[in-house]
Amino acid sequence: MSAAAVAERLRESDAVERVRAALGDAEGVWVVGGAVRDAALGRVGDLDLAIAGDPEAAAASIARAAGGHAFELSGEYETWRASAEDGAWQVDVSILRGGSIEADLAARDFTIGAVAVPLAVGGALDPHGGLADLERRVLRMVGPRSFEDDPLRLLRAARLAAELGLEIEPETAAAARAAAGRAGEPAGERQLAELRLLIAGPDPLRGLALMGELNLTAAVLPEVEAMRGVEQNPNHHLDVLDHTLLVLERTLELEADPGRFAGERGAEVAELLAEPLADGFSRGQALRLGALLHDIGKPATRTERDGFVGFMGHDREGARMIGEVGRRLRASRRLSRHLEALALHHLRLGFMVREMPLPPRRAYEYLRETQPVEVDVTLLTVADRLAARGSGPVASDEMVQAHLELAREMIGAGLDWRRDGPPSPLLRGDELAAELGIEQGPRLGELLAELEAAVYAGEVASREEALAHARRIARL
Repeated sequence: MSAAAVAERLRESDAVERVRAALGDAEGVWVVGGAVRDAALGRVGDLDLAIAGDPEAAAASIARAAGGHAFELSGEYETWRASAEDGAWQVDVSILRGGSIEADLAARDFTIGAVAVPLAVGGALDPHGGLADLERRVLRMVGPRSFEDDPLRLLRAARLAAELGLEIEPETAAAARAAAGRAGEPAGERQLAELRLLIAGPDPLRGLALMGELNLTAAVLPEVEAMRGVEQNPNHHLDVLDHTLLVLERTLELEADPGRFAGERGAEVAELLAEPLADGFSRGQALRLGALLHDIGKPATRTERDGFVGFMGHDREGARMIGEVGRRLRASRRLSRHLEALALHHLRLGFMVREMPLPPRRAYEYLRETQPVEVDVTLLTVADRLAARGSGPVASDEMVQAHLELAREMIGAGLDWRRDGPPSPLLRGDELAAELGIEQGPRLGELLAELEAAVYAGEVASREEALAHARRIARL
């Protein structure tokens, strides 16, 4: 697409019209970066502006004109964000680096993002051939110091190439490999933001493969790199890393067609995965990340005895390590706990397959132990089991089908649990304490938990039955 056509497409967009309504045809205001790139690809969404004036004042004007609000996004980079009240759109406003648009573009990361369109009139300014690179589907750094100036660009290279279907230009790839050891230097929250975009993107497997090819995984996610070459037992046909990547692939398939594994509850699963979770992740995107991290405890727990390979306790070790990863990447506690729970509980359902048909109390125990990830972790076990297709007994077609059958049952039970909550024990704690003549304390809590389980299992259905059951249990 020509520079003139890109500029025309941008100016016709609702996003630019909103900005022009606030700023008019002010000189020294440029639409830059990803917004111009996306316009060249036929889509216009959020905007990035570079201005010669005051970014705070400009952001405030945009927010006022649209009934939204403005706030400082980065003091270091003098960047402010104006966003709609409902979060439907956002405009990031930065001061021109180097005092001119030419200097600003020269300081950017990749040529496809070093294109600018003046807000007022004129075609796109493309001094580094970014539009031609985009046409050729090539990702090329603007200058030789690109990765030295900001090592986060190393991760961004893998993410953008995967997201946009680009090939990394050989000189750029060589420079990335040379600087790969610095990929872990940026602030943890910046790394997490790039990883989220990579994992949530249209081709996370290629993004992860590019991270490996550019030697970035060892610097950013050394726990994942440590899985490379770790051999497993006969239930697995792949080493731990390749198995993990296959689990992610199966997770993507499940996400694309949840009805295949959840039956008539597939639409509810899709709604669950679309729910926002934390740190910009939806539950589905967190499940993708959980699939990548669920086995990181295996290298540290691997044992081999009489030719048998085991990973005893890798679920617990993995949960502990995920906590460390979360702290390093400055993830919120909610996201970290969610990912920790996926690792901690991902083996539970597999151990229950031999108990089918599952007694109601065992279903209750599973839901109680795994909440609030009862559905998420069940989906993970499906992907995990489908990715383990070795010659061992657990990998047999019969065992795989049994696991899928049990998982479908527990997905439905988990969705019901999330909708309705745990069953009522039919008696309040103070009522039960008065009826049995016992003190408040752990014993009372145990009795209430027992009543809750009995209600779920259909063993008691009224207050009188619950009280009689509690009296029987209390005498034991």
